[in-house]
Amino acid sequence: MKFEEICALIELVAKKGIPLVEVEHDGVRVKIQGGVDAPRAPLPTAAVPAPAGAGPAAAPPLPEVDPSLHLVLSPMVGTYYRAPSPQSEPFVKPGDRVRKGQLLCIIEAMKLMNEIESDVDGVVVEIFPQNAQPVEFGERLFGIKV
Repeated sequence: MKFEEICALIELVAKKGIPLVEVEHDGVRVKIQGGVDAPRAPLPTAAVPAPAGAGPAAAPPLPEVDPSLHLVLSPMVGTYYRAPSPQSEPFVKPGDRVRKGQLLCIIEAMKLMNEIESDVDGVVVEIFPQNAQPVEFGERLFGIKV
């Protein structure tokens, strides 16, 4: 498989919410684990402190989030962008009403721009990452009041 084909497959898995794809072609095996439709449980809100001298410091606890909010989580590791270019208006702002399928942001991963869409109708209450900030798989992106 060519690199471009693998990238296209990754993008398709993320966009369609496919949980797992395994492909073997010409002796090359690729396994892609998605996660867009994974359960949207809130991330832990408190970190357990590490004992003194036990290595790097624990990450700071995540701020509490209103449990009634629907969380849109990052389906991949990449860089979060709130607008199509630095001079453009953001795709959405807090207080904006969004519809299912509406573009919320872009996550750049491996030089591919992945459009992240809302999976519910509602009002954007919180936007968690800052523009151009790295995000992890499963990290909170948006809190939407359904």
